This record gives sequence, C-alpha cells and structure tokens, in this order.
Amino acid sequence: MSDLAALEKLKHGTPEAAVHELLLHRWSPRSFSDKPVSDADLKSIFAAAAWAPNSYNEQPWRFLVGRKGDETYTKIFNALVAPNQSWAKSAPVLYCSFGKKTFSANGQPNPYCLHDTGAASTLIALQAISLGIHTHGMGGFDKETLRASFGVPSEFEAGACWAIGYLGQPEDAPENFRAMETAPRSRKGLPEYVFSEWEKPASF
Repeated sequence: MSDLAALEKLKHGTPEAAVHELLLHRWSPRSFSDKPVSDADLKSIFAAAAWAPNSYNEQPWRFLVGRKGDETYTKIFNALVAPNQSWAKSAPVLYCSFGKKTFSANGQPNPYCLHDTGAASTLIALQAISLGIHTHGMGGFDKETLRASFGVPSEFEAGACWAIGYLGQPEDAPENFRAMETAPRSRKGLPEYVFSEWEKPASF
C-alpha cells in the first residue's frame, strides 16, 4: 500500500451507524499534489452544487473559481490569512463562495443564503471526493478584501474560500500542520448533537 493510500485509510471515518462510504472518504488535507484538475472534473464538481436543498429554489450561491497562475486564483489567495496561505499555495484550484442576501422574486431578505450556499459547497466537496479529488474549506480570509478584489455587489455576502486538488504528501504541508495531516479523525457522538428536548439525547 502506498503512503497516500495508507493515509486515506487512516482518515476514513468511523461512524456510529451506517453512513454512505462517500461521506466517510471526505476529509480536508493541507497538502495537495501539483496534478491539475481537468476542466471536465471541475465542471462536474460545480454542477453538483445546483442540486443542493435551498429555500424557495433561490439557489443563492455564486462561486468564483481560479486555477493556479491566473488572476482569479491570485485574488482569492491574497484574501486568505497567512496560516491558510502557507498551505493553500499547493492547491491547483481555489474558489470562494458568496450568497445572495435577498430573494430575487420580491427583494425580501433571505436569512438562509449562507446556509444554502454551505449546502451547495457540501455537494461540491462530495462530488469532488467521488472523483478522487479533495477539498478544504477556509473561514480564515478577509471578506472585504475578497469583495473589493472582485467588485462583488453589497447584496452578496462572502461565505468561505476553498482549495481543490489531489492529495499531496503530508510531509509537504507546513511543519505546524503535519501532525494534523497524519492524525486519525474524530467526531462528536450522536447524543452530543441530536436531541428530543434541549440537551436531552434523542432515543433511536
């Protein structure tokens, strides 16, 4: 077994109940290989977003996608905080998300715009891993820098920035992140977040 195959096995999720394998394979590395992501795969990855559940079928998400070396990538990268820049520079693709804060039909506020944009980003991540491609979402970025760089209208709110690419060697990640790259994953147990009454675990 190759080192990367062993790492993927280590990172495989261990759920409390039966969960689709695709969900268990998704994780967020901080080291990417220099293998490019094809146009066909990127099209497939972002096409998945259209099928996310969302309020009134508004589909409030908008994505700006850049490849390493182009202007879009550079603008997204420059908005990241330094710790994220230290590892995201290895990713061949960066994208950022925005959610439209109003409903198009009536101009009323859409309080679910970022919730729905996050749902779309989850489908992006799952479609990517189905193709053997990893993603890593980032909250560490300057929203106003990102908005100004692209001239995004005020009716859109920044959601997150994401790296996309094939898994790289963990030893190529910045030294302060390497331990996390090779550590098993863990998650809260169901009683910690599934309730029948507030903080009373549901019984099933």
